[in-house]
Amino acid sequence: MKNFNFAGKMVCFAVLFTLVACTESTDVSEEAPAEIFEEPDAVQAEPSAIDLAVERLPGWTRDYKFLFATNCSSCHGVDLSGGRAKTLFDERIFNERTDEQLVEIIQGGMPEVGMPPFSGILSENQTRQMLVFLRDGAARLAESPPFVPSLDGVEINSDKQSFTIELLVSGLDVPWALDFLPDGRKLVTERTGYLRIIDADNNLLSEPVSGMPEAYVVQDGGYLDVAVDPDYENNGWVYVSYVEVMPGYVAPEEPELDRRGRPMNPPMNTVAMRGRINSSNEWVDEEVLFRAAEDMYTTSGAHFGSRFLFDDEGHLFFSLGDRGQSEYAQDLSSPNGKIHRFYKDGSVPEDNPFVDVEGALASIWSYGHRNPQGLAWDPETGLMWESEHGPTGGDEINIIEPGKNYGWAVISNGLQPGIETSSAPGMEEPIAHYTPTIAPSGISFLSVDGEIYPQWDRSLFVSGLAGQQLRRLEIHGREVVEQEVLFNQFGRTREVMQSPDGYIYALIQNPTGGHVGTRLSAVTPGVLVRLIPNEN
Repeated sequence: MKNFNFAGKMVCFAVLFTLVACTESTDVSEEAPAEIFEEPDAVQAEPSAIDLAVERLPGWTRDYKFLFATNCSSCHGVDLSGGRAKTLFDERIFNERTDEQLVEIIQGGMPEVGMPPFSGILSENQTRQMLVFLRDGAARLAESPPFVPSLDGVEINSDKQSFTIELLVSGLDVPWALDFLPDGRKLVTERTGYLRIIDADNNLLSEPVSGMPEAYVVQDGGYLDVAVDPDYENNGWVYVSYVEVMPGYVAPEEPELDRRGRPMNPPMNTVAMRGRINSSNEWVDEEVLFRAAEDMYTTSGAHFGSRFLFDDEGHLFFSLGDRGQSEYAQDLSSPNGKIHRFYKDGSVPEDNPFVDVEGALASIWSYGHRNPQGLAWDPETGLMWESEHGPTGGDEINIIEPGKNYGWAVISNGLQPGIETSSAPGMEEPIAHYTPTIAPSGISFLSVDGEIYPQWDRSLFVSGLAGQQLRRLEIHGREVVEQEVLFNQFGRTREVMQSPDGYIYALIQNPTGGHVGTRLSAVTPGVLVRLIPNEN
């Protein structure tokens, strides 16, 4: 967007307003297009008015907010009420046309309403980025569904399968991950630093597993994933990831302050380990499987990953976020921003794609990831699917294949300073992407038998922190052919899994963020629920 000339700044919003005015929706003013083209240059507004508009506009992307405030806010306003012309933060624009259609219209013009083509002024990438800004802003300004804390017994009629939510366990603190033991017990990590056990009758044991290593709990960090070894009945291994302070770190006597004047975090990163839980619920036989080099520990409290996934050949996959430093994602000498493949004891398979690449970490399976928090196998095709947080918008659902580059931070369908394109040679584009954000976390495929949920055949379930949602994607081969939001009112859905008994379970945390008056990373209560299909 830095290469916008004056004309480019003025026309892009006029074009989008024309799209609003030309829609078949009933709430449309026919005289609006003439008004916008006759409006005096908004760029003449006093700087203080522009600054005020920037502060009132939705979102975090200041460059786009400044362009909007400079060239459009005096006419269209900064919120859903609009100004002398209608708001551009109108979800109808994006619900009734695809981004491809909108780009085509803007680039080619609409002669019938007097809109010339702008292909010589705005590149396709610039046009797409402005659409992302407006789509994100429209969602931020739209009214969110109210939070419903009493979810037990709620009946939901989805597109294909009606079901009832059954509350199994409450009183969890920021529940992050879930897995199932062969005897019916369940393991749950709490981001606040604990591994909890739920017995076979769905009673939460009063005390967490003892003897666990201490986690550094900050923002996105603490205890993260938990996974039970597929051969648990013979070996007893349980795998856990957590955030630790760099070993040997000594805090300075006078703490360093960040740019906001707050004490800096210590350097930290994600650790993957395994151990066993004995009959006294103690953590024993601990083995560290992955620990990054010291120079990979950062003070950022964001983008730790992480998710485990086993295959049928004794391999363990482990995702790690870019740790808030996007340059790591493309650097093959860094573990951050990657999906790794180990044997279950932490050793590196000799057939990993970068084993023979000089300077590359041998454990890397794929790279170019921002914050991957979901991994799952498609039981029909054997493909690995992944969910990943984007920047402002641009959340991704990917198919992960060995050695491939998934683009971060060179390409993105979201808004990020320095990224101006959603495609590049040699980089994989997502199977699906989301703006506004859904903040996807754990994902799970429905098993192929489909006995319990017969109407949900070929479904991938995606938990979403933003929008309080659980989403179902219908998958055919490598494509998402249909999707729906199953619910969006019960809180931040962190994990979804199909258990050995065939039922779908989900971990849900009470909402956080400015809309409920708390920090986004605040500690709030959470629950474990099960989806019970209703008889049709």
